Amino acid sequence: MPITVIAKLKVQPGKEAEFEAAGKEMIATVKTAEPGTLTYVLHKNTKDATEFVYYEVYQDQAAFESHGKTDHMKAFGGKIGALLAGRPEIAILQEVARK
Repeated sequence: MPITVIAKLKVQPGKEAEFEAAGKEMIATVKTAEPGTLTYVLHKNTKDATEFVYYEVYQDQAAFESHGKTDHMKAFGGKIGALLAGRPEIAILQEVARK
């Protein structure tokens, strides 16, 4: 069963471009290194340029758990830690219905 994650991250004012660059690099790595990650998209809030949201879909629980343990995830956390204005908000969602 697929696992969907919404991760909301608040970035310090003035650090948006640095965060975007790290986010784009992470997406490129996930795309090539994680076949179990079906969707991994970074969004920016149009009303608050310091708020970013990742929309992630994993093929199953194992793929989700594997993502969190990768070296590139650890490196990403190290890059963005000083850019954030607080802890990320993470929601793990279970699909109810689909078109």
